[in-house]
Amino acid sequence: MHNYNNLQIWQEAMDIVELIYRTTALFPSEEKYGLCSQMNRSAISIPSNIAEGAGRNTDKEFSHFISIAIGSMYELHTQIILCERIGYIDHIVSAQLQEKLDNLQRMSVSFKKNLENKKSNSEQRERSNNEVV
Repeated sequence: MHNYNNLQIWQEAMDIVELIYRTTALFPSEEKYGLCSQMNRSAISIPSNIAEGAGRNTDKEFSHFISIAIGSMYELHTQIILCERIGYIDHIVSAQLQEKLDNLQRMSVSFKKNLENKKSNSEQRERSNNEVV
């Protein structure tokens, strides 16, 4: 198990959630239960899945939840592009949010690879130990 509070990907994800909530608070009131709600749910899904994965027993399970978080990042990215296209946010805000998401995606993919490599290295050591016996 990992302490998710210390993970940079979780901290960055929480920053993005805060930015999304502040941004969607400025949307038209008719979007409260539409795009606004969907974006907030997509955003909060990211650190929530990282935290849930951190609480799992194996790195394989953790990696699975990182994959779900990455999927939510792509979902949110699409929603940000839509918001710019329909005029709810300007290009500057859109670009800033997309840049933060792109950075978090890269960090998350790298973290996931490290989890998977750790698992692979552990399995190789186990096989080597079994061959020696």
